[in-house]
Amino acid sequence: MKRRSLPVAAALTATAALLLTACGGGDDDSGENGKIAGADTGSSPSATAPSSSATASAGRPDITLPEGVEDVFEKWETGDATKNAVLSDAARAQTAMNDAITQGKPDTPGLTFYYEGKALTTSVKWVQKWLDAGITYTGTTRYFNPKVELFDDKSAGVSFCADETKAYNKDRKTGKVDKTPASDDSYVLYNTRLEKSEKGVWRTTDGTSVRGSKTCVQ
Repeated sequence: MKRRSLPVAAALTATAALLLTACGGGDDDSGENGKIAGADTGSSPSATAPSSSATASAGRPDITLPEGVEDVFEKWETGDATKNAVLSDAARAQTAMNDAITQGKPDTPGLTFYYEGKALTTSVKWVQKWLDAGITYTGTTRYFNPKVELFDDKSAGVSFCADETKAYNKDRKTGKVDKTPASDDSYVLYNTRLEKSEKGVWRTTDGTSVRGSKTCVQ
């Protein structure tokens, strides 16, 4: 999750609407080592995710991160039920990505459930980059400072920061962990667009990421 050695950009690099912009271009500045992180449904003991009012009828897949991998979401709730639902699914999309990376599968149920369109296409390619490089990761990623804007009743924008100072690359074959010292690049700013499905799921359709963003560096 942090300081990746892969010479590729983060997964969500298309230039669609960002937070507070119902339509328009995004700044595709994701950094050389960027990674789109994942989020959990809250059913996994390895994650601390926001609550959700989603019903079982939506067919949400169970996502459980492996031992040693944890997603922590700080203050991912507002006083608005709709915004909470958007944030919950944005968080689930993050863990769905992490789940796919740790499993080494670009077509996990979580990835294909919480992403669609350009976001799904680029996410699948991103997971494959990890597989081709022979690495996974271990450790904890902290997601903080979430902001959500409702464009209308079926589309929204979410921005948030990721702290990857306690997450490390791990060789998939040898299990060796690369504990490179943290730097400003250990922090990532994400801007994503989500659209509500007929079943009430807020699916990530597009977005950008900026590694080392001053907005997130602590």
